[in-house]
Amino acid sequence: MKLQGQIVDVLNKRIYKGEITFKDGRIISIQEKDHDVNHYIMPGFVDAHIHIESSMLVPSEFARLAVKHGTVATVSDPHEIANVLGIEGVEFMIENGKKVPFKFNFGAPSCVPATSFESAGAIIDSEDVKELLQNPDIKYLTEMMNYPGVLHDDDEVLKKIAWAKYYNKPIDGHAPGLRGDDITKYINAGISTDHECFTYEEGLEKLQKGMKVLIREGSAAKNYEALIDLLPEHFENMMFCSDDKHPDDLLLNHINKLCARAMVKGFDIFKVLQVACINPVKHYNLDVGLLKEGDNADFIVIEDLIDFKTLQTYINGELVFDKGISKIKPVSFKVLNNFKTDKKKISDFRFESKATKIRVIEALEGQLVTNEIHADSFIESNNLISNTETDILKMTVVNRYQNQKPSIAFIKNFGLKEGAIASSVGHDSHNIIAVGVSDEALCKAVNLIIENKGGICAISNSTEKIIPLPVAGIMSDDDGVTVGINYAKLDKMAKQLGSTLNAPYMTLSFMALLVIPSLKLSDKGLFNGGRFEFTSIEVC
Repeated sequence: MKLQGQIVDVLNKRIYKGEITFKDGRIISIQEKDHDVNHYIMPGFVDAHIHIESSMLVPSEFARLAVKHGTVATVSDPHEIANVLGIEGVEFMIENGKKVPFKFNFGAPSCVPATSFESAGAIIDSEDVKELLQNPDIKYLTEMMNYPGVLHDDDEVLKKIAWAKYYNKPIDGHAPGLRGDDITKYINAGISTDHECFTYEEGLEKLQKGMKVLIREGSAAKNYEALIDLLPEHFENMMFCSDDKHPDDLLLNHINKLCARAMVKGFDIFKVLQVACINPVKHYNLDVGLLKEGDNADFIVIEDLIDFKTLQTYINGELVFDKGISKIKPVSFKVLNNFKTDKKKISDFRFESKATKIRVIEALEGQLVTNEIHADSFIESNNLISNTETDILKMTVVNRYQNQKPSIAFIKNFGLKEGAIASSVGHDSHNIIAVGVSDEALCKAVNLIIENKGGICAISNSTEKIIPLPVAGIMSDDDGVTVGINYAKLDKMAKQLGSTLNAPYMTLSFMALLVIPSLKLSDKGLFNGGRFEFTSIEVC
């Protein structure tokens, strides 16, 4: 097959009129040729770090949406399903992804469970990591979130790192805010990337010390503006990623959007595209073509080099997106789940106290990090309750793997004036997490999740809506477009209840993420992520 256009040769930093000939999945030749075709042909985009599960779609459905934005491959961390189902979950992701023409590149989860301070559904130890890394479908060791384990020479952590080195596979990092001697030791352990930088200075230090820094712009965590000015000088050691992309956002854009924003800033096109298309392939040794003769025929046709609107996407020479239509077909799969808790009573959400001051999690817009603040308590019949006037709301995390009493905390900046929102997408262990204006509302939302064996929901005084997530309690078995549309409706309802957050459900899902400072909630209690220890709700 032959295709003409303006060839964007990123590797050699030139754009010229040309013609590509490809056959049997490979590029046979790329030749200069005069023609009147104005659209551009360039390498496809690669998301350098993403949890597919956070799209609430199985890999095959994620692919059907991603190709419309020119994405041909992902570096995918199956950490979320691994925390629910262990190796069985990782194998599900690999096999489902193989059923469609898209290049998923999964890693061996390094932290299952993420910490010992929460209840997960599975354990993946160093011997399991060894087994996974022997699989050619496993490309790397996923983000080493247990950075205290690295710094304190934890034996099990070091074994996992050693196996990755033995099999010559890259090791991803996760070290938010780590600086100085600590980040030097972390890097020297063999960890090569970090997608958690949230300041320019932090990103610069890590780059100067030899790390690859990923610019993350997801549905909740948005570090693009903080880091993008590093790109002109450090483009050879940077990549773009989304980390977590909710389905409604995936309907709209992906890595293409980050390139468009970079062009508005006036950055060099070849530097931007090296970050978006080339660096992930080289760093992770991916089987993804870079628009060279002999490469896999993985490339995209775009309208211009400003908005990067995708006209066509080719993967291994197969046209998978054309004229606004994804040509990837839905596939069938077996639904796996791991929900074992019973429904709760309103009294389960009481927190007996006489404290006058309480610790409160302060959620921050566009960030995974939180602050710890102290606030006046609001007590009724010796029970700490939500105060909608000050936006100090009760939240809960409920163990979904066994029957336990819900853990309780308080949170600011969700803004709800009515009802509750809840989700079984609760990083990292994916227990049920909810925020509400009353114990009754919390109980109703949590039980709606339990009844459906997973989902995200919103309840008001008169209405309840849920998107069931039967696949491990974190992914839908429905098509991506339907999930995206329904998610947008649920997001709208959460905002009608009063939430002022841009992405309330994505933000909610990270309020149980203990490895991100400073104050979070697990099913076992309120947790100080800075000191890596439990703390009390009551201050005085």
